[in-house]
Order: sequence, then structure tokens, then C-alpha cells
Amino acid sequence: MKKKMLFALIVSIVALSWPRVAASQSSADNEATKKEVDAVYPAAHELYIDIHEHPELSAHEVETAAKLAERLRSVGFDVTEHVGGTGIVALMKNGAGPTVMLRTELDALPVEEKTGLPYASKIHAKDDAGHDVPVMHACGHDLHMAAIAATGTIMAHSKNTWHGTLILIGQPAEETIGGATGMIAAGLFTRFPKPDVAVALHVSNQLPAGQVGVTPGIYNTSADSLKITIFGKGGHGSAPNTAIDPIVIAARTILALQTIVSREVKPGELAVVTVGYINAGTKNNIIPDHAEMGLTVRTRNADVRKQVLAAIDRITTAEAAAAGAPRAPEIDHYEGTDFVYNDPALALRMKRVLEAALGKQNVVTEEPITASEDFSYFVEQGIPGFYFSLGGADPQKFAEAKASGILLPSNHSPLFAPDVDPALHTGIEAEVAVLRNLLSGSAEDLRKSIASGSTKSQ
Repeated sequence: MKKKMLFALIVSIVALSWPRVAASQSSADNEATKKEVDAVYPAAHELYIDIHEHPELSAHEVETAAKLAERLRSVGFDVTEHVGGTGIVALMKNGAGPTVMLRTELDALPVEEKTGLPYASKIHAKDDAGHDVPVMHACGHDLHMAAIAATGTIMAHSKNTWHGTLILIGQPAEETIGGATGMIAAGLFTRFPKPDVAVALHVSNQLPAGQVGVTPGIYNTSADSLKITIFGKGGHGSAPNTAIDPIVIAARTILALQTIVSREVKPGELAVVTVGYINAGTKNNIIPDHAEMGLTVRTRNADVRKQVLAAIDRITTAEAAAAGAPRAPEIDHYEGTDFVYNDPALALRMKRVLEAALGKQNVVTEEPITASEDFSYFVEQGIPGFYFSLGGADPQKFAEAKASGILLPSNHSPLFAPDVDPALHTGIEAEVAVLRNLLSGSAEDLRKSIASGSTKSQ
């Protein structure tokens, strides 16, 4: 009897001590990871500066892809280049286990940098139309690449902490919504192992550097890009009665398009219709014979998406007819993507992992955003996805902006510049924590845990 009581007491003591042991172990793991990140950070920061100074436009990321490929190959990844254009696939097999894909983007934007940074881009390049344009990493893809290179290095040097197959993707042409489909068409999931889970992150000024954001379910919006050409009749600017002015038609069309969201879409449904550019004419006293507009459309509901696109067609055609245009406008719907969907069970699991790695105070549950991107195409291949946010704002400036109500520069702004340290540190720590968690256990157990959790969340 005494032996049984003593045994029960020992079991109770051990059971009570488990949380402390787990917490101590977690703390020790975190400290070890921080040391790993500190060790690779100088090389990651160097790569960030290099890529930031030498950006390349969508589908032209030749040197950028080569730099990332060389870094990953040098630490032991089996790297395949030119997958779907300039895309790269870096593969590392480490025994039996799950297959996990981590993706970064390669491309920059036709934006003139005005950050004033000592390593600001001064690059100009020819776009696909042959125009000379400034080029800048105004969306943070340079930081994503630096993070994935460092994460790959840590994973390669610590194979005892994970098992399975790790796939690192350098995807081109995210900004033109063509890179993901290009890589898939080039055999991304047939030439290489199909992942059990796909992961990506994105930096922005919506959170302070040092924090990450998790959004279960719908993460962002669907996107549709349209080029509209309005036709008129050219003539002398001093005699508009002899011409049909496509600029005036375009101006009326732009204003009318704004009524779609305010007067046609049901209140509460998200829709955005933005005219990002208008090109027309060559001289102040010449009425041109055509005008071109570029639109971006954002929605989250499939029916609303159809409604908005149909309304754009209807209004554009009607405005041209009302002005007596010689022919109907051309409406070119040249690119589009669905919204990114975060598997709810996977998102919850990863939130807990990130809280353990970064601290609960540094992991925020966020609302869906109105930006879009083509990571959705990977998820649509039947791969559960986890896409999370990385804080990029200087913490002090973020607090000041929040107090004053003045917004910090957003992605795609010529002033966008993440606070590299600690943003890059945090990005690497987060990626390593997520990968090590997913690359544990068996592939079957991972699939089952996601499937059962997703069923419960529905």
C-alpha cells in the first residue's frame, strides 16, 4: 500500500512538473533558434541589400533568381532553375516524413524609389512594352528572399531537428499574376514532389516589425486586371466639334465606374474598382483617336466578382455609345487570381507554433486584407495553405502613426521601406519554427490532423 501511495505521489509530482519542463524546453529551443538566426543574419542582410539595390521586373528576374539559387545550392539544396521562366525549385530530402513547400517571390515593381536609403535602387529597365521605367522592390520581396535563403541555411545545417522533404520556391512574376501558373504549367507538382502543405509570408507596414499576423480562412481578395481602349476621332484641339474626344469619354467612364461599388454592389459586400492609369494623346492641341485605361478590381464573393466585371463592361460600352464613338471599346481582361485561403485548422496550429516561438504578444489575429496575389493557384491544386503577415514598420513610427491617425507608406509606395532589423530576424525565426513543426511526425498524421481540424472548424 505504501509503495502504491509513493508511486502515486511520484506520478503526481512528475505530472505537475511537465508544464514547467515543456516551458523550459520551449525557452531553450527558442534561445537556440535565435542563435542560429544570429549566425546567418549577416549573410541574409547582405543578400537583402544586394537584391534591393538590383531589382528586376516581373518575368525578367534572371540575376535575382541566380543569386537565390546559388545561395541555396551552396548549403546543400538540389536546385533546378528556369522552372516556368525564371522560377527556381530547391529540394532537400531528409528521410521519411511530410513534404512542405515554402515560397518567396522574385520580382520588383516599376516604381521610382524615394526612400532616401543609402542602398536605394537607381535601376531603370525596359518593361514589356519597351518603355524605360524605374524599378524598385516596393513590395518587400527582397526581404522575403533574404529570409528564405537564411531559413534554408538553418534547415540545411540542422537536419536533426526535422525530417521529410523541404521544397523552397523562388517564384517569378507575382506582381503580374503569372508566375504561379507558369511554374505549375512547367510541372512544379509533377516533376517535383507535391507538398502536403504550402507556406508563404508577406511583409507590410500594417504591423510593427517583430510581430506576425495570422488570418484563418479567407486571407485577401480576388484580383482582376483590365485594359480598356476607348476609341474616338482625332482632330485639332481648337476644333473639338470636328472630333470625338476619347479623353472626355474616358473621364466620364472613370467617374461612372465609381458608382458600381457605391450604387450596385450590396452594402457590406467588399468590392474595389480602381483606375490605375490613363494613357492618351501626344500634344496639348491634338485630340487623339484613342485612350487607354488600366483597372484593378478586387472582390471576395464569386457572384459579386461577376457582377462588377459585367457592370464595367456595360458602363464602358454605354459611355462610348453615348458619345458617338466610332466603335465599341476593347476590354481586355488579361490577368486574374482568386483570393488566398488559409486552411483554418492549419492556421490555428501555426498560430500556436508562432506564439511559442515569438511570444503570444507578438502574434496577432488579423482581418482579411484587400490586396491580392497568386499564391492562391498553389492552394487550388488541393494543397492546404498557410499565408501569414510579417510586420515591417519601425515600432516607434508605427506607434506614432497609430496615435496621430497618419498612415505609414503602404506596399507599392515609392517610400515603402521595411524596418529590416527586426523584421528580417522575425521572418527567419517564424519560417524556421513553422517548418520544423510541419516537418515532424508522419505525412499521414499531418494530413489527418489538418483534415479533421478543418472539418471541425466548418
